[in-house]
Amino acid sequence: MPRLHAFIRGRVQGVFFRASIVEQAQALDVTGFVRNRHDGSVEVVAEGTAHALASLRSYCKKGPPGAVVLGVDVIDERESGEFDGFGYRPDA
Repeated sequence: MPRLHAFIRGRVQGVFFRASIVEQAQALDVTGFVRNRHDGSVEVVAEGTAHALASLRSYCKKGPPGAVVLGVDVIDERESGEFDGFGYRPDA
């Protein structure tokens, strides 16, 4: 299974971005986590099928109503299989 590691920049904190990512990820049956970053971005690490991750990546580019996504930076990584589900992690 592939892995998505993304940093979403813009107005993405305080607009339920993380909650909407959790909802999307669980609906797509991917595992991983989402968290706020101290620089104002949101970090997403997700593992699942290529199709599910493409859908999640596409969602990251727009976000929920109220969000203003200015960019999505993606790091290529190999899947680790370390996650049991999808949820929140403490801010970093």
